[in-house]
Amino acid sequence: MILFLWVVSLFGFIPVSQDTVVLTEVEVYAPVLDRFAQGQKVISWNKKKLEDFQGRSLADLLQEQSPIFVRQYGAGMLASPSFRGTSAGHTAVFWNGLPINSPSLGQSDLSILPTIAIDELSLQFGNAGALFGNEAIGGSVHLQTRPEFGKGFKTSLVQQVGSFGKFNTYLKGGYSTKNLSLSTKIYREYSKNNFPYRDLGQIGTPEVKEDHAEFNQRGFVQDIAWNFKSKNQLKAAFWYNEADREIQPLMGSSTQDLQSDQSIRGVIDYFRFGTNSVLNFKIGLVKDDLLFNQSLSKTDQYFFGGDWDKTVSDQWTIKGGLRFSQIHANLSSYSSSDQRIESYQSVKFEASDRIAFSLNLRELVYQDQWAPFTPSLGMDWLLLKNDEHELMIKSSFGKGFKVPTLNDRFWQPGGNEDLLPEESISGEFGLTHQIFWGVHWSNSLTYYRMNVDNWIIWLPKGSLWTPANIRKVSNQGIEYEGAVKGKIGVWNWGLKWSYSWNRAVSIKGIGESDPSLGKQLPYTPQHQSNGQFSLENNSFSAFFGTFFVGQRSITADNPRLMPSYQLVNIGVSYQNIHFKKISIPVSIQVNNLFNTDYQVLYLRAMPGRSFQFNLSINL
Repeated sequence: MILFLWVVSLFGFIPVSQDTVVLTEVEVYAPVLDRFAQGQKVISWNKKKLEDFQGRSLADLLQEQSPIFVRQYGAGMLASPSFRGTSAGHTAVFWNGLPINSPSLGQSDLSILPTIAIDELSLQFGNAGALFGNEAIGGSVHLQTRPEFGKGFKTSLVQQVGSFGKFNTYLKGGYSTKNLSLSTKIYREYSKNNFPYRDLGQIGTPEVKEDHAEFNQRGFVQDIAWNFKSKNQLKAAFWYNEADREIQPLMGSSTQDLQSDQSIRGVIDYFRFGTNSVLNFKIGLVKDDLLFNQSLSKTDQYFFGGDWDKTVSDQWTIKGGLRFSQIHANLSSYSSSDQRIESYQSVKFEASDRIAFSLNLRELVYQDQWAPFTPSLGMDWLLLKNDEHELMIKSSFGKGFKVPTLNDRFWQPGGNEDLLPEESISGEFGLTHQIFWGVHWSNSLTYYRMNVDNWIIWLPKGSLWTPANIRKVSNQGIEYEGAVKGKIGVWNWGLKWSYSWNRAVSIKGIGESDPSLGKQLPYTPQHQSNGQFSLENNSFSAFFGTFFVGQRSITADNPRLMPSYQLVNIGVSYQNIHFKKISIPVSIQVNNLFNTDYQVLYLRAMPGRSFQFNLSINL
């Protein structure tokens, strides 16, 4: 079977999630995230849910509504995700199937990924190296734009004003026929971020006002999809984003750092729909310029690939592909390039309508070096299904890897070109239970365990710092999620909640006397939870949400712990304001309702209570 899958890879190419496509024959193609991710935990937000977070960053959404911990360096500052105790560099981030992590840093800044730019968000938890490749050790983030057909002309103008100088403007427009879809999004987000806080870096901890954290972001997204002939689709997307920031200093500091980010992302997909098969070719580019003070870093990534997906029978589905990547980096410290080619194969076997297995394989070569061969195996088993209950068992086992970043290998002075890829092996077991008793009640419980070897850390070597494959980390934990929703009269109500426990410790360090051995990794909370109650009818909606983050250590040897914190957000909206064909929804939201004084990272001030008012004009 493995040999057969490798042969299949010669006929098609690219690994990442593809779109649900509706053609004239209403033929639907499911993305790989749903199609070959048996046994893996996936959480998704649709376009309507994302609109609730307009004016706030992707970092805010993930921190408040998922088990992910987001390390935030201040309001509007660098924000990086941590899946299951892993680092930001162990999270793969994709936009319309393109990997968009910086090849020099190995991560993405969630604070400059506005929710207005996407139509759908999905999180995949745990090892997915076989499905998505490099960096997908802790999990992966998938950002998608979706074409709509047959909707005619639509446009919307949104204006937001809020505390601390917030002033955001969004313009969205679209036109679609049965075979053509056009969509444009233009945005500008601004905040003075002049919030008051207690300065712990000064004697007496006086209350001061932040005066160096201004945030200004703008950009646009253009999507085009064209169904031509009866079995073909051409889809293109372009995203331009730029952000200028005053870097918020540490408490007690008076630094005046400035940073500008400029990103250009583009992708073109061609789909050919055959009999129970889909052929896809993809080309794309990701260009990032980062200017920190007067130091400019430029990275360019170019992609070409494709894949072929075939439903062989009612039981068997196969997929194979190749992807080629060319990377160029020009930084103040070094200039370098990297070439990568990866082959991947997937097969799904549906033994019955209740049990399905998937096997995924991947091999990547970079600069004449072989990354670890990466397999994964997963299972979904619908153990019970009747009019009142559904009980499913999910289980998966797999490997993951992370190629050393360009900075790790080529930074001058100190880079180490002999670094090995980080490797992980993990497994998880989960139960999902749904009850239909007038209300819809769902619960899911997942246990996971993971080991990450060859973890790269930078260490002093004489007068220089240089990276080495030193650390080994063991992660295990439990994630629980629940939700219940129902209807009383004209009112729809819903309640959802989650809790996660994570133990991530070093089991191998610099030496036997390393004080970090057996200790929780820095800035990795063991306990985290969130919950939200919502209420809505045809005209009115409201929510009450809260999230809790437990104690975090500041350093690897855990001598000091940062206190836990819990924040509460509320909001109301009214949609039933109309003027002829124009609708004018309005909403107001209060974040950090009880004005809690907290820090996510040590000496990084965070804002207290803030207000946000939204006015939309929809045509």
